[in-house]
Amino acid sequence: MMLIMMFCMMILFILIFMSTFVMTLMKKKKLNFNKMSPFECGFNSMSNKRLPFSTHFFIIGIMFLIFDIEIIIIMPMILTMKMSMMKYWILSTTTMIMILIFGIYHEWKNGMLKWTK
Repeated sequence: MMLIMMFCMMILFILIFMSTFVMTLMKKKKLNFNKMSPFECGFNSMSNKRLPFSTHFFIIGIMFLIFDIEIIIIMPMILTMKMSMMKYWILSTTTMIMILIFGIYHEWKNGMLKWTK
């Protein structure tokens, strides 16, 4: 049994060494400037570094993530309706939906949902 384990370990080390050797041989020798430069979400990284970033776009993205996670939390509540006590299920579901409604109302009152200013 020990001999088989030693043989498997030896083969494993040989495979690791061979794959590392092949990767070093196959790597690109000539570095391309455009491929080596960082990609910044469609912005030209070689131009002015202090371009203003739209915080409104950032806020909309954060709101999408928050409400997407809330929907992921609400979806299993439908599946657990049969297995839980109905008054606790209604209380927790109503609480989650009220949190969502208050969040939308707060964002609407602060003007975060306006696309143009």
